[in-house]
Amino acid sequence: MKKIDFTLNGKQTILDVEDNETLLHALREKLDIKSVKEGCSIGECGACTVLIDNEPHYSCLTLASKVSGHDVKTVEFLGDENLLHPLQEAFITYGAVQCGYCTPGMLLAAYSLLLKNEHPTDTDIKEAISGNLCRCTGYIQIVEAIRNAAGLCKCNS
Repeated sequence: MKKIDFTLNGKQTILDVEDNETLLHALREKLDIKSVKEGCSIGECGACTVLIDNEPHYSCLTLASKVSGHDVKTVEFLGDENLLHPLQEAFITYGAVQCGYCTPGMLLAAYSLLLKNEHPTDTDIKEAISGNLCRCTGYIQIVEAIRNAAGLCKCNS
């Protein structure tokens, strides 16, 4: 066991983890964060995407011990049922949420993009979400949602 100390969604977190424990397992099983989904377990689907220091990472491939001293964000960071983030609002408005399995990872990839680029092109958006697979929407609504949220979102302020 190893003790790690990191920031999770803005709160300092201390956790005991096994040397071979993935961040996905630690978040879901030890911290009860169920928005981080297990999909492929090989880093191809993006369902387990989290932000580490505001960059998207697959938590299924990241050892929990490697986040010690870092800032980790899950979709819970963006908003809650009382106050949704503009990206979350846009996903609802533009029908970018179907089954919802990919949505947390898509939102985090989009948030990371908007931190760096407040006015992304459709090509920028497609590149940013390229590591996240969706089986339901065909991506058109997702790209529209991100494009339209970009003007409303003050992610880097």
